[in-house]
Amino acid sequence: MKKFINGFGYAFKGILYATKTQLNFRVHLVAMVLTIIVAALLKISINEWLWIILCFTLVLAAELFNTALEILTDLISPGFNEKAGAAKDLAAGAVLLAALFALISGCIIFLPKIFSLFTHAA
Repeated sequence: MKKFINGFGYAFKGILYATKTQLNFRVHLVAMVLTIIVAALLKISINEWLWIILCFTLVLAAELFNTALEILTDLISPGFNEKAGAAKDLAAGAVLLAALFALISGCIIFLPKIFSLFTHAA
């Protein structure tokens, strides 16, 4: 049981490391907080919250995997290596895909509500 509980500590240590050292991770966290504020103000539905939470999870998890792969690649191949660079690019591409999914999902959820605010106000 102690190993199981320690695992949570290691996981939080990894998230803290990414928060302290990775600008992109911090940018995603700020975007998450702003999205939560907008979602609360627009009173999105439970189903919409689930999609938003899925987006947060995918983007942050992809960013954590990307960071882990970059660190491991730098450890194994400190000098320039074409395949090491390709591995890093692939991981960055995964983050980009997750972020695009989040952006499109956010547009689908938020834009109609935002447009509705302006049409009702006019």
